Amino acid sequence: MGLMKILILCQDLEIYQNLVKRLVFLVFLFYNLGGDDMRVLSIKEPFATLIKDGVKRIETRSWKTNYRGELYIHASLTKTDITDRHELLELVKDKTFSYGYIICKCKLKDCVYMTKDFVEDIRSNHRQEYICGMYTVGRYAWVLDEVEILDKPILAKGKLGIWKYDEYFFDNPNILC
Repeated sequence: MGLMKILILCQDLEIYQNLVKRLVFLVFLFYNLGGDDMRVLSIKEPFATLIKDGVKRIETRSWKTNYRGELYIHASLTKTDITDRHELLELVKDKTFSYGYIICKCKLKDCVYMTKDFVEDIRSNHRQEYICGMYTVGRYAWVLDEVEILDKPILAKGKLGIWKYDEYFFDNPNILC
């Protein structure tokens, strides 16, 4: 076999291997992660890990959502300074963080407008939840349930708001190369 034929075969093999990698990744997404509508919310650490570990069941936000259903939690690369929040430091002292990864999925059950009574109830009766969020009148409490840790966290670049992971993949076709 001539050198030119060997070089062409090697190039074809590399292209084939890249296509197979991408196909395997797509099959993984569609069959193991729930299909083509994988909605994700990026949350700063340590709060994403506290959700993953079942410590935090309410995500507090300044904006409401009408979406209800399966939601994946992405631990953003941004770090939150909690050095002056001593009770929160106690909750996270032995935790390992996964910055930049989708780490779990859950169900977004409700989005509750925070009233004075709601905030007072959380502060008085759910202290652990209270120290894990920003509870002030006018904000929203996103109620999470049925948290499942992913067997293999997924490296991803976060976005603002609720975003779709499949859009991320197709917007970045070189992710597997």
